[in-house]
Amino acid sequence: MSRADELVAVLETVESLAIVCHDNPDPDCLASALALKAIAIDHDVEEVTIAYGGEISHQQNRALVNMLDISLQALEDTAVDDYDCIGFVDHSQPGANTELPTEIEPGIIVDHHPGEPVGAPFEDVRTRIGATATIFVEYLCDLEIELTTRLASALLFALHRERLDFVREPTRREYEAALAVYPHADLETLEQLYSSAFSPGTLDAIGKAIASRERRGSSLVASVAKTTETDALPQAADYLLNLEGVDTVLVYGVVGDSIRLSARSIDPRIHIGETLQAAFDDLGQVGGHHDMAGGRIELGLFADEADDTDALLEFVDGRLTRRFFDALNLDDDR
Repeated sequence: MSRADELVAVLETVESLAIVCHDNPDPDCLASALALKAIAIDHDVEEVTIAYGGEISHQQNRALVNMLDISLQALEDTAVDDYDCIGFVDHSQPGANTELPTEIEPGIIVDHHPGEPVGAPFEDVRTRIGATATIFVEYLCDLEIELTTRLASALLFALHRERLDFVREPTRREYEAALAVYPHADLETLEQLYSSAFSPGTLDAIGKAIASRERRGSSLVASVAKTTETDALPQAADYLLNLEGVDTVLVYGVVGDSIRLSARSIDPRIHIGETLQAAFDDLGQVGGHHDMAGGRIELGLFADEADDTDALLEFVDGRLTRRFFDALNLDDDR
């Protein structure tokens, strides 16, 4: 039995499915959720809801949802306990990178990020694959489900944004998946998605990261200070990685009640997910891949030391920067 058939075997036992995206979902997560919904509906699941926590602040992600008319529901407004089955896409750990409590038990997990097995009835986590969307393209092809223009466009955009645009260690499977969905996608819509404008808040955050950057050797740390634009952090990290001589970047900032981290590395000697774990695992939830990673540290761990935002940022700046450079074995002289 193929993995796709195993997924269908679980779906055929339920009448309702809540598909839970990770907080602040990106194109890979959104397209994967849309694909799982298509598979569920094709196999007669009567009620399917896609829910997410956090916010959709990246301009391209907002455009993706609006232009492709993806129906989403805030997690706080979703009674997930009322559904027969809960599905996680592009994340796997209950309580990590999701507003759902740790005691929630998903029935379906499809992901490409590293993590401990959860023991769900259906669990397909492939860390050697570059995108969760790649796995869903395989399912759709195996099950011979007809690709709509909307779904194909979402999947193609996800594959490019997750791996192919930046040539961030894509596997052969990403190229094969892109080739499979390309004939069905609306390329004009994709062009419009790529031309989506920056919000003023995102531009301001990237500007702060550029101005605050601190470099040691080929590694760089920058702060966006306090922002409401969560997705500005990975965008700033991508932008700073273009700086001549820089191959490893950490960008952080205060978003709401937590410190958010986004890191990138194109140095083959560095596993940036493991680097973040070495630097910050005792402070919060961090991790990721060889080339890209992120995390979240609850503000309370630092807020006790400072009463106002400026003092808090000054306190945070020195400690996060030092921890990151120490994890990379970089001292002040390098």
